[in-house]
Amino acid sequence: MAHKIIGGQLKLADGKCLPLSKAVRAGDFVMLSGQLGLDAHGHLAGADIETQTRQCLANVSEVLREAGCTLDQVVKSTVWLVNRDDFAHFNAVYAEHFPLLPPVRATVVCGLVLPGALVEIEVMAYAP
Repeated sequence: MAHKIIGGQLKLADGKCLPLSKAVRAGDFVMLSGQLGLDAHGHLAGADIETQTRQCLANVSEVLREAGCTLDQVVKSTVWLVNRDDFAHFNAVYAEHFPLLPPVRATVVCGLVLPGALVEIEVMAYAP
């Protein structure tokens, strides 16, 4: 099965390209790389979980839009949180974005590579 790169390579604030694609379409599925709470200039949008989660989901929405999809088509997500104590605040923001048919989800507490990042969200959408 052929696949198509969506959105090009991910770039950091310093212009460095990372060896990964923002998203890939393979058949009826669109898979996104993990999205951080980075603003349009590649800087963290804030220092709190709510702001970073909103920015992560805005980034997810934007990459999905480039693939011709919406959040309504997301069927699976994986979330990484740095702080277990942030879960309730993260979950409240997440629920705002998936109010009706939320996707299946796994949530893991671990360290993230980017200093200051509190959350990373990866999704898969079904887009026939």
